[in-house]
Amino acid sequence: MGAQWKTKGKVEAANARGQKFTKLVKEIMVAARGGPDPDMNPKLRLAVDQAKKASMPKDTLERAIKKGAGLLDEVINYETVVYEGFAPHQVPVIVECLTDNKNRTAMSVRMLFRKGQLGASGSVSWDFRHLGLIEATPTKAGLDPEEAAIEAGAQEVEVNDDGSVLFLTELTDLDAVAKALPQHGFTVSSAKLGYVPKNPVTLTDAAALAEVEAFLEAIDEDDDVQNVYVGLAG
Repeated sequence: MGAQWKTKGKVEAANARGQKFTKLVKEIMVAARGGPDPDMNPKLRLAVDQAKKASMPKDTLERAIKKGAGLLDEVINYETVVYEGFAPHQVPVIVECLTDNKNRTAMSVRMLFRKGQLGASGSVSWDFRHLGLIEATPTKAGLDPEEAAIEAGAQEVEVNDDGSVLFLTELTDLDAVAKALPQHGFTVSSAKLGYVPKNPVTLTDAAALAEVEAFLEAIDEDDDVQNVYVGLAG
């Protein structure tokens, strides 16, 4: 479960769009350290594809690449920091941050986890699988996601209620599978490395679920937080 607990109105959606651009710019900058040419840098190519799908302005995209590759005078070095812990009701959470100030981020995360429980490294990651995650949709009816997964090299598939498909890959196969899926009738909407829970928690109490959702919203809205992975069923 990623950020699908969120329900937003028009104003919130506009704010979320700006926040998404901020997160994408960070990903592009970090990826561009491996070189400014997306054709020669698979990580950058995936980040650029994400930005284009989000309709990021071309000048913003190009500036992010140049800044990350060190081609501009302004230098900002983002580091990846991962935190683990529990949301209320012992729901496991992994929080990935991209930050230029680890002390600031650590303080913010400690504050955000006041209603949960911040754990040490490894405290919940053992209950997640670290995989390539590709979200895609079929271009026509009747396509078999499992057959496409086999042909493209994915390990597993999960079909969502809306017809979209999550393809799970080995970490090293993410780029190859993302490039192969369109040949088998699937349009890729996102491709990234992430975490999938092994034993997601099921909450049947509406009040408990609302408490967890509020906790996750607060974390996701922090500027330094890049991705939130949750061991919550449904």
